Amino acid sequence: MTAIAPTRREPDLSYLLDHTSHVLRTRMAAALAEVGLTARMHCVLVHAMAEERTQAQLAELGDIDKTTMVVTVDALERAGLAERRPSGTDRRARIITVTEEGARVAVRSQEIVDRVHREVLATLPAEEREVLVRALTRLATGHLAEPVEGPQQVRRARQRES
Repeated sequence: MTAIAPTRREPDLSYLLDHTSHVLRTRMAAALAEVGLTARMHCVLVHAMAEERTQAQLAELGDIDKTTMVVTVDALERAGLAERRPSGTDRRARIITVTEEGARVAVRSQEIVDRVHREVLATLPAEEREVLVRALTRLATGHLAEPVEGPQQVRRARQRES
């Protein structure tokens, strides 16, 4: 016996957001590869430049799990873009500082990130760009600001970037 599929009554928002997010991430990864960074590396550099922050604080800002954060900072250190230093206020904490070369790369990577976002938004008419950004911002800071706890943890498709 063949069951009749339910009729969709609303647009498939999950697909639209997941698909566009995935494709944007692939474009961003390809673009940031120009300067040898991943999106996570870019995120850590930019947030570490903004103010003195511990590795844990940077992980929280970038929504990066501890293991991934360690690997990311290790890669930044190997590339000579960042360093771990002891915190002046908490001897257990490590501050991530950006080197001079790291600062140059972060400026360039921010230009790349801005370019990718600009190119994507440029495919829409100006009034639609503004509406899209306003609507997504409202959802991200309102109804969809926090995940809902459920019986099974849902894997995130991507980490929050800056």
